[in-house]
Amino acid sequence: MKRIHISAVKVPALRDMVGLVTFLALCFGASVLGGWVAAPALRGWYADLAKPDWMPPGWTFGPVWTLLYPLIAVSGWTIWREGRSRLAVLLFLLQLALNAAWPWVFFGLRRPDWAFFTIVALVVALAATIVVFYRLRRRAALLLVPYLAWVVFAAALNLAIWRLNP
Repeated sequence: MKRIHISAVKVPALRDMVGLVTFLALCFGASVLGGWVAAPALRGWYADLAKPDWMPPGWTFGPVWTLLYPLIAVSGWTIWREGRSRLAVLLFLLQLALNAAWPWVFFGLRRPDWAFFTIVALVVALAATIVVFYRLRRRAALLLVPYLAWVVFAAALNLAIWRLNP
């Protein structure tokens, strides 16, 4: 069987592709879970909230996440295929779980206050993931930097919405 070489680790091609598809499914699965709870709230409760002037238009969120999720998946897959750190994979899964939890807290529970603490935990977990990934495979860490930037922006937006809607 032919091998794909994107790192020093040689992994059978079938295992490699199954791993990549799994990481893509995990990341887009987190998106689907969040969207499932967010969609109804967007038309009702969320539409009525006061929002900061600097908030981007609603249509920008879909394309941004559509670009970020493949980067997140490839980053996690790259570290997984290295097979050198369970901690790195666990941190990846933790930040992904927090990513999936945030819409449930913000939109599902309608708690911007609790959601802010959830997204702060996501920022911390994501930063830790980047640090650990950087030690293993620099490219995998760098793939997460746009995601971290977006999540920090989303945290600021979450905080502003919370403060505007006590």
